[in-house]
Amino acid sequence: MQRPTVAGLSRLLRKREASSRELVQQCLQEIERHNGDLNAFITVTAEQALTAADAADALLARGEGGPLTGIPFAHKDIFCTRGVRTTCGSKMLEHFVAPYDATVVERMAAAGLVMVGKTNMDEFAMGSSNETSFFGPVRNPWDPERSPGGSSGGSAAAVAAGLVPAATGTDTGGSIRQPAAMTGITGFKPTYGRVSRYGMIAFASSLDQAGIFAASAEDAALLLEVMAGFDPRDSTSADLPVPAYSQEIGASLKGRRIGVPPEFFDAGLDAECGARVREALGVFEQLGAKIVEVSLPHLGLSIPTYYIVAPAECSSNLARFDGVRFGHRAAGVGSLEELYKRTRQEGFGAEVKRRIMTGTYVLSAGYYDAYYLQAQKARRLIAEDFRQAFAAADIIAGPTAPTAAFRLGEKTADPVQMYLNDIYTIAVNLAGLPGISIPCGYAQDLPVGLQLIGPAFGEAAVLNFAHQYQTAADWHRHRIARSGADGLPRMIDVTGSTGRSFSVVGTEMPTGKPRR
Repeated sequence: MQRPTVAGLSRLLRKREASSRELVQQCLQEIERHNGDLNAFITVTAEQALTAADAADALLARGEGGPLTGIPFAHKDIFCTRGVRTTCGSKMLEHFVAPYDATVVERMAAAGLVMVGKTNMDEFAMGSSNETSFFGPVRNPWDPERSPGGSSGGSAAAVAAGLVPAATGTDTGGSIRQPAAMTGITGFKPTYGRVSRYGMIAFASSLDQAGIFAASAEDAALLLEVMAGFDPRDSTSADLPVPAYSQEIGASLKGRRIGVPPEFFDAGLDAECGARVREALGVFEQLGAKIVEVSLPHLGLSIPTYYIVAPAECSSNLARFDGVRFGHRAAGVGSLEELYKRTRQEGFGAEVKRRIMTGTYVLSAGYYDAYYLQAQKARRLIAEDFRQAFAAADIIAGPTAPTAAFRLGEKTADPVQMYLNDIYTIAVNLAGLPGISIPCGYAQDLPVGLQLIGPAFGEAAVLNFAHQYQTAADWHRHRIARSGADGLPRMIDVTGSTGRSFSVVGTEMPTGKPRR
């Protein structure tokens, strides 16, 4: 099997050159082979997946089904899946089996996609390195000693290593785009409200958004068509038509304007990462786009604003986990108050407790006006910055993260340094905009992400810009690779700290050079 893109696999299935069962079996074999090193999956649903694959094959044999029928994929373990445990990466929900499907799960199943398992994640999606999971850290397939990014690191690692062709994720402050950048794949966050949050375990309700990890923007467009759309069960769901994204990714970029804020190229940006992003902007110019300067003067407020708003909302959302209604319950308690205290003490990890305490503090009677109210005002300024920038540009471009993938444990002792890793992504969530990260080269032999941001409900434009770039530069085709003695990237087997090696599906040799 060549590089497992959704679009490519769909063509194989429709031509009957491969069966869904064969594709699912290959994914299960790859998971069995590599998950011990990567820790990308919490739960594997092999029997359920093979049954669904057989049903998809029967549909295809009758000439029925859609373009995604029979495609294997994985869900981040934050989406409720009926009959399958949904842990959210926490001891609190270690044995929780959801009684219903999230809307995203329902829609992807209805489209014929075959879930092969649930992927690892930072506990309750709180983290930027996938090191806060109760089930242990996920390792980056490019270098097992490094983080794949968080909180959707399990999904990112699974797609990057070729264990599945696509996976879902959620993005509250960059948790799709940052891990996509660190693992060299495509990660897309739609506009807030474009994809239903029903059945997605809440972290920060005004910021959370479901999205996609895939090999290309074309794959992301195909999957978004299935996931997006109004859901009456989610009061924040946007009641707007869903465009045919996959049909709108062929538009020329000639004369289109790309806004580049100087605030995205500050002193905190690694020099090599900045160079790769500027080279990518040069590719866009070759495609006929114009580069214009725009400004996001309040970008520096995004980190402190986010770390007031998000903890405030999480302290409210996680109040439901008290040992009475959901998940873990402390044993041998003598009173209701002791039940609450010990259940939450035992069930939550350190990062979740830190954010709950911060959120409770900023919402308290004496400090609400000083912190939470001020943060909401700052959020308004950040959103206004983007509105003005889009008056001068069709899309905004910049780096996804200030550095390439960092080492596991490198930032865990300093939460502020960890938070700063999301400095280029968080503002997009505060403004509720769509954004994508696509690979654009290497720094220190590790992938670098280019971030493209669109106006609200401008998913089609974001995907088109990303797709056009990927028709001109083939970084998205690269697999696990390192620079050889001649300086060119090449396929290798990566050896983890355990001494065991793992390889990847596919044999396509990357060139790393624009085709034009």
